[in-house]
Amino acid sequence: MGNLNRGERLQIMLTDDELKAVDEWRFNARMPSRAAAVRELLKRGLAAEGFETATRTTKSKDFGVVDTRKTAAEKSNGRSRASK
Repeated sequence: MGNLNRGERLQIMLTDDELKAVDEWRFNARMPSRAAAVRELLKRGLAAEGFETATRTTKSKDFGVVDTRKTAAEKSNGRSRASK
């Protein structure tokens, strides 16, 4: 696999929390680079079953590495799922 030609570049923007999650996964999985970790995560995500298909009204901001959405109870307490 060392002579694999990857001619396309994919650039994404991540929040600090998302980058931290990727880097922590990379370290725990002993991946040699961020790029290798992201490719592995993409491979696993593409092979996964049971994910929801985006609708026409779904925005890019609705997708993230870490879940930052708050439940009604969390909003009233001022806590998010990501902070647990």
